[in-house]
Amino acid sequence: MKKVFIDAGHGGNDPGASGHDLKEKDITLAIARQTKNYLDKMFSGVDVKVSRTKDRSVTLKERTNAANAWGADVLVSIHVNAGGGRGFESYMYNGAFKGKEKTREIQKVLHEAILEETGFVNRGMKEQNFHMVRASQMPAVLTENGFIDRKEDAVLLKSAAFLNKIAKGHAVGIANVLRLPKKQGIVSQVMYRVVTGSFENYTYAKELVRLLAKKDMEAFIDPHTSRGKTYYRVVTGSFQELANAKKRVSTLESYGFDSFIVNV
Repeated sequence: MKKVFIDAGHGGNDPGASGHDLKEKDITLAIARQTKNYLDKMFSGVDVKVSRTKDRSVTLKERTNAANAWGADVLVSIHVNAGGGRGFESYMYNGAFKGKEKTREIQKVLHEAILEETGFVNRGMKEQNFHMVRASQMPAVLTENGFIDRKEDAVLLKSAAFLNKIAKGHAVGIANVLRLPKKQGIVSQVMYRVVTGSFENYTYAKELVRLLAKKDMEAFIDPHTSRGKTYYRVVTGSFQELANAKKRVSTLESYGFDSFIVNV
């Protein structure tokens, strides 16, 4: 049984970074919870602990002490960046330590999985003297998932669907690192999503949602990143059966809304 320790950065009296009506502590908790859910539901041979499951204060020492005492096989500390940049970066400890090359390889696998799932701008794999990666007695990686004070990234971080993408990237990366087998009997997770417009301008996407509501068609905006560029997709349904997705497209086209189907 492999042991995975997920650290939801900050919490309680420590909000972390903030911007655009967002707090880092809330985002990291949402990603950490969903990462655990993905690992628990999709893979076998893994036990997952999270440093905090609600908004409470936990010191850095308490976090690494818990992971070390438990004997975790890998630790991933989830954070959100600030400072006006944009995109995703990951960190390992910058000092000399036993197993550094193994940790670097783990960082690489995790880093690439998150980029693949999210389409974040790639800011690179880095090293730093952060407590969470220094004081952990197992391979440890700290992730910085977008910039909370950058409008383009903040729009992404306000989207529950996009936070799920970040969490899925973490879960898949961890599973690849530990070579976790998928649970038997797990059905395909492919969904057929109907998209009725994709815009570079967020205002245009909001206007389309308003027009669709006039036809009693529920829709939401799902930010989608590709090669570092963000598009605002207006989603009008997700279906397990392709036939149902095609039926929704036909209905939308009868109202004058061109639509297409993507797999998610």
